Amino acid sequence: MHELDHYIYPHRVLHWLVALGVLLSLASGLTLGFLGFERTMALMGQNLTNALYTAHKTLGIVLLLLMTLRIVTRLAFVVPDHDPPLNAFERIVSTSVHHLLYLALVVMPILGALATATGGFPVQFFQWTLPNVVGENKALSETLFLWHERIGWLLIVLIALHVSGALYHWWIKRDNVMKRMSLFE
Repeated sequence: MHELDHYIYPHRVLHWLVALGVLLSLASGLTLGFLGFERTMALMGQNLTNALYTAHKTLGIVLLLLMTLRIVTRLAFVVPDHDPPLNAFERIVSTSVHHLLYLALVVMPILGALATATGGFPVQFFQWTLPNVVGENKALSETLFLWHERIGWLLIVLIALHVSGALYHWWIKRDNVMKRMSLFE
């Protein structure tokens, strides 16, 4: 495989790190969202509940940092051509899904951090509590958490489309789309 058949290696690594981070973040976010604080505390205890919240917040910040790096590598380096080229429908769907994924993966952690801070809760990155850049506002916090949740559901739909498209190209079309992001080729 020659150089223009795939993304640069750092971009591919970032892709898979983001994928792992998103899966862990969605798993922890869905758990906390479905159970809520009180039921999570009752089922898991205070230490595990606090660890789950801290992990979710930390993952959000890590994802924001990784997405920033992905955007930089995407803009700084050549995007490989599709070989064979995508048809018009595939190109429109692929471009739309990718742009919406990037947007959601940047906006979602920002909304989560702002919702947390305006709710009067600490924004944590591992064991550190980050400085609060906004004041407490419970009504705004509820609205921001609502949008954080909605973008989470949108993200699940976008990921399903992204994975379905990748599997379609890999198993049905048997073209080179999967090689573009593979870590092993």
